[in-house]
Amino acid sequence: MVNIFLLAIIAANVLISMKGFNDESFFRKYQFHVGSIRAGEQIRMISSAFLHADIVHLAFNMIALYSFAPVITETLGNLTFLLIYAGSLIFGSLLTMVFHGNEYNYRAVGASGAVTGIIYSSILLYPDMVIGIFGIIPLPAYIFGIGYLLYSIYGMKSRADNIGHTAHFGGAIGGYAITLIKEPILFEQSTYMVILLAIPIIILFIMAKMGKL
Repeated sequence: MVNIFLLAIIAANVLISMKGFNDESFFRKYQFHVGSIRAGEQIRMISSAFLHADIVHLAFNMIALYSFAPVITETLGNLTFLLIYAGSLIFGSLLTMVFHGNEYNYRAVGASGAVTGIIYSSILLYPDMVIGIFGIIPLPAYIFGIGYLLYSIYGMKSRADNIGHTAHFGGAIGGYAITLIKEPILFEQSTYMVILLAIPIIILFIMAKMGKL
């Protein structure tokens, strides 16, 4: 039976995104836009996570969420799932403001930050589970997680595409941190993995401190 909380989040994403697809003024009013946020429209930091650029963007995020959310709900419960989703969403927006706060025309939409937080939390809980890359290539979850965040750092540095790599990374930090706060026993049970999965996060902040991003 599909979790009612998961269904509610997916429904909200679908309904709000569809509204945005058909109403450009609505889309522009609630998308992530640094200039507007700095002018006082902080609601965009949350509302933008329920808008998507197109149907493919929406479908990709919702399929990923549907695939990984049960790992959290069945292991940590519904309330923790909601906390990780919301917290990762906020972390993603906050990190985006940290790195792009002076770029007044910077815009973004999508649930990717929140979804990445759910994925990274799942990986922290079950680092040895197998993830199928493109549905065919099996890869241990922890290798996928570390590789994905290292790629996100590359994307943040190169800015060669229109993907919100910063929000993805912020979401992953949120999922990682909240999971450890809720399950501190992981520090004892999975010390090696806790440290290993923190490496990309440490690299990011070292590079930021050195002005390399």
